[in-house]
This record gives sequence, C-alpha cells and structure tokens, in this order.
Amino acid sequence: MKGWNLPFLKPSAHIAQLPEEEVKRKYPQLRWQILESTFIGYATFYLVRNNLPVVSMEIGKSLHYSKGQIGDMLALTAIAYGVGKFVMGTWSDQSNPRYFMPLGLLLTALCNFAFAGVSSYQMHLALWTLNGLVQGMGWGPCGRSLGHWYSIRERGTVFAFWNIAHNVGGGLTGLIVAYSTVLLGWHSAFYVPGILAILCAIYLLLRLRDTPQSVGLPSIEEYRNDYPKTGNAEREDELGTRELLVDYILKNRYLWLFAGANFFVYIARYAMLDWGPTYLKEVKHASLGEGGISTAMLEFSGIFSTILMGWLSDKVGGRRGMVSLLCMIPVFLSFIGILYAPDDKLWLDLVLFGIIGFFIYPPVMLLGVTALDFSSKKAVGTAAGFVGLFGYLGRTLEGKGIGTLAELYGWNSAISAIVISTFLGIALLSLTWKLSPRNARVVKAGN
Repeated sequence: MKGWNLPFLKPSAHIAQLPEEEVKRKYPQLRWQILESTFIGYATFYLVRNNLPVVSMEIGKSLHYSKGQIGDMLALTAIAYGVGKFVMGTWSDQSNPRYFMPLGLLLTALCNFAFAGVSSYQMHLALWTLNGLVQGMGWGPCGRSLGHWYSIRERGTVFAFWNIAHNVGGGLTGLIVAYSTVLLGWHSAFYVPGILAILCAIYLLLRLRDTPQSVGLPSIEEYRNDYPKTGNAEREDELGTRELLVDYILKNRYLWLFAGANFFVYIARYAMLDWGPTYLKEVKHASLGEGGISTAMLEFSGIFSTILMGWLSDKVGGRRGMVSLLCMIPVFLSFIGILYAPDDKLWLDLVLFGIIGFFIYPPVMLLGVTALDFSSKKAVGTAAGFVGLFGYLGRTLEGKGIGTLAELYGWNSAISAIVISTFLGIALLSLTWKLSPRNARVVKAGN
C-alpha cells in the first residue's frame, strides 16, 4: 500500500521517452541542473539552521540564558532534526523534490522570522525545535534527486562534490551571521538568512525536476549502462511506507552498523560547530569575529578533502567505511591537540579546527552515501534519514552534554569527552573496513 501524500507533492508520472538525439542533448544538461540546484538549495538550509550557535553567547547575554539553557536548545533541535530527517526522508521518498524542498525552505524561514521576533525562552525552545524538524526536509529530496540522476559508479565523487554544500553553507553562515550581528544586532542573524531562504525556494521551483523518466529520459542505469553486480536493475516503481521502513531499513543490518558509527561521527562533527565559538571566546579570549572565523575554518577546510575522499572511495570499490575510518584518526589527534594547546595560542586552535574540518566532512558525506549504496535509490531519503537519526542523537547528547560538562567541570572535561567519543567512532568504523556495495548487495531487485 502506497503512503498518503499531498496532491502537489506526489512524484511526477513517467512520460513517453524522447527521441535518442533529444536524450543525448538533455541528459547531461539536466544532470548538471539537478546537481547545481540541490547544491545551492542545501547550502541555503545551513544559513537558517547553523546561525544560532554563532550568536548563542550574544543571545545568552542579552536575554540572560545560561549555557545549560542554550545546550537544551541545541539538544532539542538536534533530536528534532534527527527525527525530522528520518520522517521527512520517508516522506521525501514518496514526493516530488521540485516542490518538497522549496516547501522546507519556506517553513524554516518562517521559524527564523518568528524566533527573531520573540524574547521568551519557552518560545525560543519551541520554535528552534520546530525549525529542527522542518530542516529534515533538506537532505531527502537531494538524495532522491542525485540517486536518480547519477549511477552507482559515480556516486562517491558526485556526492562528494555535492557535499561541499555543507561547507559552503556552514562557512557562509559563520561570516554572514557574525557580521550581520555586529552591524544590526543578534535579531538580524535570523532575519537575513530567512530572507535568503525564501529567495532560494523560488529558485528551486524554477530549476529542480523529478526523475529522468518524468521528463522523457531513460533511467540512469540504462543511460550509463551501470547496473548492480546482481544483474538486476533497481526497481523504478515508487515504494510504499511499509516497504520503505521494514524491508529496506529495519531489516538491513548494514544500515544499523553505519548508523551506530554515525552517532559518534556527529559528536565529533558538531562539537566545535556548536561550542567552538563559545570555547574560543571564553578560554582563548577570541572576539565575535574570530569566533565566526573558526566556524568558517571548520567548514571551508573540508571542501577539497570531501571531493578527494569521495573520489577515492569510488576507486577502492565503494569501501566508504574504510575511508571514513582513516579520516577519523587525525580528527581524534586534533581534539587531543586542542585539549593541550596553550591558551595564548589562538592561531594553533584555528589550525586544529581546520584539520578537524578537513577530515571530519568526508566521513559525514560517505556515511550518507552508504545509505544509498546499501538500500535503493527509491529508499534513499528513508535510509539516509535512519543513519542521520543516529547522527543527530549523537548531536543531541553533544549539544546538552558539552555545555553541561563545561559549566560544571570546565572545558577540559568537555573536550576530553569529545576525544573519547571520537575514539568510539573509530572502533565502530573498524567493523566496516571490508564492506562495499559490490560485495554486500542488499537492495531488493525489482520484478
């Protein structure tokens, strides 16, 4: 039984295939158009999601919020995003991304506008939690689009390039929000990104498309002649909710393993994004601008490495767990470096932030790609949402736990907890060393 959906969000129907010459002309053009629009769209989601941590200290001072209260806000938002990524991912697998993704941007923009317009902690907590939920409408339509327009042999490289949207969006957030706040006050940290999100939603309506078959083109497997080793093409009919959740997700032992590893990878990823600016301001006496620069360092330094590691994961037969493990080792060592770095050497902390960003973003991207590798392009939103849910459960623990540890026991205890979590992530990833989609195919073949 197919899942219920709003009429305007339903996937576009397949139409008659275009003549061969038209296929050859339109396919490359639309593949680039899908990659470009999902890239810009997802980067914009970051502007209206990662803006709070950049100005959390300023909001705390203005409204007398404690670190514990800010931590509660981050934690609830993280769990809401994790749940949202799973629930909205399932919804997105049964929706047309051309309309689903802009709707998500409009809703998150409204949450930002409302957040800037109130001064009540309870309202801020509720609004930012709601924002986390609707933020889950970002990854699913991107994964569905890329899964339908790019084949298995090119996914590591293509998703790596697309994943730079995280870095571009996150890095621009640090700069836009910090300097908007300096010029116009902390409220502008939510108004400015909200306006940009609305403009991007209009852009996505103009540029995004649904599946190749919905515009008269063959499936990506037929176009690229890239079928799974089983010899069976991936099914092209849309899946029902029960099939998505039970057959492709809950019974999939590989996804459980990658999801467990993602729990700890996300603690390492978000620890310095959520608390890095505050840590540097309180311990290293950094300015608001330098705190924003630290976020940009984390985000922008992952651009080249994400492309490199994505390409490498394709070259080693899709062994993305192995590549992720190798990346997590320097992240672990960098957190130890931050723990022992002198307080008067801010430049050293910024360098270590850059190293963390360089190596943490490839595993973040690759674990998302494994959700597609080990499920189906028809279940990518649900599978990525499942793996992402565990990641944001990790971020929930980090959001509340790091703030509480820092407030009660000091920043050394908080950083030590991050070091331990990173090591546990390495331990779980070691179990994925030999896994690849070619030697452990789990997708149900279509009839």
